[in-house]
Amino acid sequence: MAVVRGYVALTKPAIVELLLVTTVPTMLLAAGGWPDLVTFFAVLVGGALAGGAASALNCYIDRDIDVLMKRTKRRPLPTHQITPRAVLIFGLTLAVVSVVLMAVLTNWLATALTAFSIFYYDVVYTLWLKRRTPANTFWGGVCGAAPVVIGWAAVTGSIAPMGWALFAVVFFWQMPHFYALAIKYKDDYARAGIPMLPVVRSVARVNFEILLYTVLTVVSSAVVAWPLGAEFGLGWIYAVSAVVTGALFLGESIRLVYQTRNGGMVKPMRLFQLSITYLTLLFLAVAVDALI
Repeated sequence: MAVVRGYVALTKPAIVELLLVTTVPTMLLAAGGWPDLVTFFAVLVGGALAGGAASALNCYIDRDIDVLMKRTKRRPLPTHQITPRAVLIFGLTLAVVSVVLMAVLTNWLATALTAFSIFYYDVVYTLWLKRRTPANTFWGGVCGAAPVVIGWAAVTGSIAPMGWALFAVVFFWQMPHFYALAIKYKDDYARAGIPMLPVVRSVARVNFEILLYTVLTVVSSAVVAWPLGAEFGLGWIYAVSAVVTGALFLGESIRLVYQTRNGGMVKPMRLFQLSITYLTLLFLAVAVDALI
């Protein structure tokens, strides 16, 4: 059972769960209700497998730095619970199965986006960007937001402007979300030689980007997505949710910036946790409006 739990841990279930939280409501909106059950199943299972594959391969590639960081040193590879070869085979198998499932049960666009997302996360982001530039979080945000457009493409065969608006929400959201985590584990990233923004840039620069991308997230959700979503059924439930949760998200970002500027006790994980709540409630509102 310990080995089974290790393989499950490699897929980073919390991340996969968050990806599905954004994908399923997007599919409901694109379909104007419940999509075809075969397509729904394919994206649900194929997306989970793709996310798990990308995470497992990420663990394989990052095994040299995971052992140096307190946050990651208990993962299956640093603890020698599973061999690197087994992790590589596991990750590649999940990747192939996910892409084949999408190819058989959805369409070429959704399949291509799924394959691209796995490649981008593990090769472009993990192997290249993560270790070389403080802009790694920004460019890595592409694969984090990709499930939204994959879900939309699976349902419709194309990507409408509304799909890209939701992509923008998730893309911009990732910066304050992950910067908060990087502040918390700044010493870990420094020890491993990873140039996360809080490690290599000033507090003022980090504060600026947290506020900037929080504002862009809220604007994308309330000013861009809401008008575009009217034709797909987005109504007052989404509008109220976008405004209220956006205000809370922005308020927490301002609070963190104020603390760091004034030498107070910094609690970045409050922003990290609230950002998850924000995204979950926002996309729950998308699902509700799509179904009523």
